[in-house]
Amino acid sequence: MAKKESIFTKDVVLVMAASFFFIFSNMYCNPLINGYAQELGASSAFAGIIVGMMSIVAMFLRPIAGNMTDHYSKYRLAFIGGLLCFVGVMGYVITPNSGLLLFFRLINGLGYVLCTVCMTTWLSYLVPLNHVGEAMSFYGLMNALAMAFAPAVSINLYRIIGYRAAIIISALAALMVVVTVQFVGNRAQPKVQPQSEKKKKFHLKIIQRDSLPVAALTALFAIPYFVTQADIVAYTEQRHLPIAVGSYFLIYAIVLLAIRLFLRNQFDTVRFGPWLITSTVATVFYLIMLAVMRTNIEMALAAAGMAFGYGLIYSVCQSTAMMLAPESERGLASSTFFLGLDIGMTLGPILGGIIDSTMPVKWFYPVMLIIIPLIIIIYLFNRQKLNSAVGNH
Repeated sequence: MAKKESIFTKDVVLVMAASFFFIFSNMYCNPLINGYAQELGASSAFAGIIVGMMSIVAMFLRPIAGNMTDHYSKYRLAFIGGLLCFVGVMGYVITPNSGLLLFFRLINGLGYVLCTVCMTTWLSYLVPLNHVGEAMSFYGLMNALAMAFAPAVSINLYRIIGYRAAIIISALAALMVVVTVQFVGNRAQPKVQPQSEKKKKFHLKIIQRDSLPVAALTALFAIPYFVTQADIVAYTEQRHLPIAVGSYFLIYAIVLLAIRLFLRNQFDTVRFGPWLITSTVATVFYLIMLAVMRTNIEMALAAAGMAFGYGLIYSVCQSTAMMLAPESERGLASSTFFLGLDIGMTLGPILGGIIDSTMPVKWFYPVMLIIIPLIIIIYLFNRQKLNSAVGNH
């Protein structure tokens, strides 16, 4: 019997480490930017624009980054992306006013877009196609850990040393991206195409068609996740709940770590349908738990449910987008997947605000169950294609 080949080559570990530093750098700054902008003299409305600039830049530039990823070396784009993140974050540290802060946020946004699309695609080049699911699972885990720990570190640290000094940590993390990618051997150069093909083929595509249903499902699953990220503190305050809400995303990250380690070999063998059913049921469960939450036990159950609902399907959607696309369009598939994520990230807090201002607080989470029939409809219309991703290589 052939021994199972490990996917963790030196290059894979380095790209995952670079990805951790890059996500850490971005997630570390996110909770601080609003307060810092206001400290620099921005009105609360302008501070909101500064915070949102990253998502706005991401939405518009993802397709361009996807096309570039399919036509240039992944190393070069990750290097430029890391450098832009570093310049942007160092700009936060030295900026004298909120106007320049917006400018540096824009630069950081450019780096963020390049790195997100590029790192995923690079990783898919470094492992055999029949191990992309496992690789994406661990890649998603690095992201989840960075997302859970970076905000906790920055929120506690800035209170002690102030905004500017605290943000230097984020700049150092961005610098580590630039350093780490230097040591990756396989720089994932795109395949050279014959000149006639090149002339015929290069035109800017906005989306990778096969990945569209995946992007739509990602957006729907992401909405309640990002609503919770933005509003759970305010929600528990409005309901006067005596719970340790600060540990919600930490429980989520720990459960997600356990799920991904336990199921790591299943991501390349189980078809899309069973994952979707599991995550849909878990989404219904965690939305109900958040609606009826009274104690820390229900909060912990909701966080665990969210790990099965959103955390699990995130990796599955990411690897499915990669596996459905032809090799020459994997960068575009990655940007299409992230476009779905951007839509969820942008719509979530907006919808949360609308629900909060128009309905009693007890309806805040039950209303979100409207995403469930939409998820089922999209899946039923595309089930053959989605289920063919596993086993079509």
